[in-house]
Amino acid sequence: MAVKSEQVEKNLVKLTFEVSSEDFAKAINKAYAKNAKKYSVPGFRKGKVPKSVIEKYYTEAVFYDDAVNAVLPDAYEAAVKEAGIEAAARPEFDVEEIKKGEPVVFTALVTTKPEVELGEYIGVKVKKIEHNVSDSDVDKEIKVTQEKNARLVPADNKKIKKGSIVTIDFLGSVDGVEFEGGKGENYDLEIGSNTFIPGFEDQLIGKKAGEDVDVNVTFPEEYHAENLAGKDALFKVKIHEHKIKELPEINDDFASEVSEFDTLEEYKNSIKEKLTKSAEDRVKTETENAVVDAVVEGAKVEIPDAMISEQCERMVEDFAQRLQYQGLDINQYMQYTGSNIEQMKESFKPQAEKQLKTTLVLEAIVKKEGISVTDEEVGDKICEMAKQYNMEADKLKELMQERDIENLKEELSMNKVIDMLVNKAKISKPRAKKTEDTAKKEG
Repeated sequence: MAVKSEQVEKNLVKLTFEVSSEDFAKAINKAYAKNAKKYSVPGFRKGKVPKSVIEKYYTEAVFYDDAVNAVLPDAYEAAVKEAGIEAAARPEFDVEEIKKGEPVVFTALVTTKPEVELGEYIGVKVKKIEHNVSDSDVDKEIKVTQEKNARLVPADNKKIKKGSIVTIDFLGSVDGVEFEGGKGENYDLEIGSNTFIPGFEDQLIGKKAGEDVDVNVTFPEEYHAENLAGKDALFKVKIHEHKIKELPEINDDFASEVSEFDTLEEYKNSIKEKLTKSAEDRVKTETENAVVDAVVEGAKVEIPDAMISEQCERMVEDFAQRLQYQGLDINQYMQYTGSNIEQMKESFKPQAEKQLKTTLVLEAIVKKEGISVTDEEVGDKICEMAKQYNMEADKLKELMQERDIENLKEELSMNKVIDMLVNKAKISKPRAKKTEDTAKKEG
């Protein structure tokens, strides 16, 4: 393949490459076979119209788009490889001209990976991170479990207090006009949960079941519904039921009911072990982040706008997917927050730049240090993944495409370089804060 490479500006290359007339003709034939049923020509049955007739009736260009889409990906990939460049973002394509019987010439504006100027990355200094587990942490964990296992008992003759569970009807209005979302029936509300607008729950404290209460509140200035933001509202509230939590006693019986252990001491020990493991994992992650941040801060790299823009798009897509898992739609989210896609992309920009710089710097260190990943290490990782998916390793490997294996190798090489940086970092224990008495003595 004849490929012409032209440096347009820093990190932007114009590639000119071609697809032979024979290959393009084959792509047109495939496009015809795939889409013949879409075209109608008088005198012919649908799906039985010869290609030459369709081209004459609809013009020769009728199959060009499908043919271009078929040949362009492979042709572009081959051109990039031949030019010896590393593409870092989606290119901008153009078709120079299509003439029957002649090669089809394409151009692509390709954003290339920027050069990284590494700083000192061996032996960077970071402060030691510590997360210790205390008995009070264990008690807090048990308290959460105790709350989850609480019984709700009727307390209709008692006054409502913080922690009470009330069943209410409510109807909200602004200036005497009801508003959307301001009505509810048989709604269970925990007083003090801050589920409702600030001030709403407080005004039910001291009341009893069976009472009707007028609740006056002011919507926050930054409320998601713009028509209500900053407005004074009146809620007519009917209290149907009042219940309070009855907490189980924390003893051996409690431990045996909520865990696999027979005694409270064993249960506490298991919680401390779990919290300690979690604290150790947190220390490991935060230490890695601190070391990598220090290494990245010492490096210099100019990230092309196209890379940042593409990364922002991916982050918006990931955010939309997370919303979907929560049963929300990104369009609804934007409506609630008064934002749009462009504003969301802009908000992700600092995070996108940091992620890209981190990746580029770590890749540069991998290359400089000659860090590689063996087939055995890849196989071990696939076995580990297979266990997580409850699959056979061979079956998982069959399902993985070449790009999946490359991504796996990149992940493993990143893990290796981070381990190396952490192992060689200078981690110092932070100085203990002086107490007032110690300061006086030293003074």
